[in-house]
Amino acid sequence: MTRRTSRPDGLDLQRLRAIRGRRTDRTRLQQLVTRIAEHLDEHDGYVALSGGKDSVVVADLARRADPATPMVWFDSGLEWPETRTYLHQLADAWHLNLAIAHPQPDTLEVLEASGLWHLDRPRQPVPPLSQVCIDAPAAAAHDRFGPGELWGVRADEAAGRRIMYATALRAETTRSCTAGCCTTAAERAARHGGIIRRLDGTTAYGPVWEWSTEQVWQHLAAGEIPINPVYDKLRRLGAPPHALRVSHIIDGTRLEHGSATWLRAGWPDLYDELVEHLPLLRDYA
Repeated sequence: MTRRTSRPDGLDLQRLRAIRGRRTDRTRLQQLVTRIAEHLDEHDGYVALSGGKDSVVVADLARRADPATPMVWFDSGLEWPETRTYLHQLADAWHLNLAIAHPQPDTLEVLEASGLWHLDRPRQPVPPLSQVCIDAPAAAAHDRFGPGELWGVRADEAAGRRIMYATALRAETTRSCTAGCCTTAAERAARHGGIIRRLDGTTAYGPVWEWSTEQVWQHLAAGEIPINPVYDKLRRLGAPPHALRVSHIIDGTRLEHGSATWLRAGWPDLYDELVEHLPLLRDYA
């Protein structure tokens, strides 16, 4: 269930977000649903559903375009326990066409085999985690569902993502914006933005690429959409806003920002189990 949070002055933030979310331009929202339908018609493909807030919003929009849209969860083997339960509950509630992709080997096996997490083991060559957790499973999913993809990657999350989307928009405008198609930058963004054409022939569309974090929360609140309980647990542990992310339990960037500390505080048994396999995880907590 979606948890209500209140400010010290007694205001219910969840209720306020729901009110603001219901004020969202319905026409603009329907345009996104239409673009999703067009993307699926042209490319087929799937929604990359991680259980994070952004991908859940995309899943909600995609099911409005086509309730049978495939949803793929890339289970790295190092996911928060709550995420697994949450996604199955969401799939049941929304009657999602959910598929689960398991990398071989999984993330923990690669990390342990590398020797990097042990002082007394030699370093061993292992495949890059990006290849194990993303490239290979995604290729298999594309083989099964088609070259299209819908994802929740947003531009305001990082400078690199802003650059990626800005560069892609220029390329897409050159490619697809014919004379008289768009007269303003806003029209170009609405009609051609969010498309990433990859060298491997796949085409990703991020319907919420321009959204702010607050807009994402407002959409979830307005739709009374259940939120992954990992967010609430991290908040209660005192994690700052930048640490409120649902991704792999062990991620290089997040470890540098203290994610192992939240793991030890909130999931002590899981932390102890991982330390048995990756002893140097202690250095980050």
